[in-house]
Amino acid sequence: MVELNVFRAQWMSELTLSSGASDSSGRLLRAKGLKRTQDVAREEKATELFLRAVQEEQNGAVYEAIKFYRMAMQLVPDIEFKINYSRPPDADRSGGSYMDNNVDGEIEDLLSYFEQELTLESSFPKICTPEMDLTPMHISALPREILMYIFRWVVSSDLDMRALEQLSLVCRGFYICSRDPEIWHLACSRVWGRKCTKLVPFKSWREMFLQRPRVRFDGVYISKTSYIRQGEESLDGFYRAWHHVEYYRYLRFFPDGHVVMVTTPEDPLLVVPRLRTKNIRMDSVLLGHFRLSQETDNQTKVFAVVCKKKEKATEFQRNRFCRRNPPPEAEHSFHVGLHLCSGGRQSFSKLVWIHHSCHITYKLTGETVITAFDLDSMYTPFFFARVKSYTAFSDQPL
Repeated sequence: MVELNVFRAQWMSELTLSSGASDSSGRLLRAKGLKRTQDVAREEKATELFLRAVQEEQNGAVYEAIKFYRMAMQLVPDIEFKINYSRPPDADRSGGSYMDNNVDGEIEDLLSYFEQELTLESSFPKICTPEMDLTPMHISALPREILMYIFRWVVSSDLDMRALEQLSLVCRGFYICSRDPEIWHLACSRVWGRKCTKLVPFKSWREMFLQRPRVRFDGVYISKTSYIRQGEESLDGFYRAWHHVEYYRYLRFFPDGHVVMVTTPEDPLLVVPRLRTKNIRMDSVLLGHFRLSQETDNQTKVFAVVCKKKEKATEFQRNRFCRRNPPPEAEHSFHVGLHLCSGGRQSFSKLVWIHHSCHITYKLTGETVITAFDLDSMYTPFFFARVKSYTAFSDQPL
């Protein structure tokens, strides 16, 4: 009887311990779930505040934006890197969304299917057939060589591959012509030059052009910098003004390797149309060349060397005093290094500063003085903006 009582007591104590452990584990799970819910709610609130701050900054309300930025970062310090920026779809993306197309086997199958259909329809297949009877000659009567030359004019020396993709939506024949490997090979050669000799690891020249990192030529890269600085104290010492400083940097790349860089406080609506060609009449314009470099770390970088246009001597510099005491002749050039990456939904649309320096070469002695600038918060990234007018006209064929 005593042994039975001892067994019952031991059994009850084990049950009590197991129930206490299960209760504690349940409480721990509930606490973890509550914390996870609170973190999600806090992040949602921080996201809402951060997007509100972005909207206020775009509207010019800097102080309101700073308030909402501070509130968002107090909730989640790294909220800037957790937000998924959603952009409204552009109205002109129909037929031009080839930048985001997934180049896979389906396109090759569709291309083969169209070619087979044209072959089965006639023993002498034409690129296209007129929908109705026309008195003038139809474009289908042209030889394929002339039609491909027209397509090269559509692409033009500005490499407007978006227009080529839109042209492929006309009919099956135009789709076949727009996938011609020679056109895409020429476009790749214009971008990468001698480095574009092998297709590996890509399956086609079109796939290389769409997926290999490169700078874009159908628009301009824009960097906006704004800050608030303290002004001088008034004469009576009653107040001190604060100034809101805002300026832009513009980078315009050309397929022939030239680049134009402009730093100005003028609004993009005034500056962007003037960057269509390299002949720009602006005091702050810098002209030069750029090159693409793909490092071993699989990062694509853009290096550019720009300098100011050589100006003719002014009337003041021609007088006798300046001829007796000429200033030391020197050439100023600026070396720029940028990291090319994708921003948002657009490919190759962001350039991040990695280097900026000024090189001064004195002609008399040949000495070069290099001054490297510190990349602080004033060096904001460049973001790409497509400009339709840059590719509206064709000057030369591809």
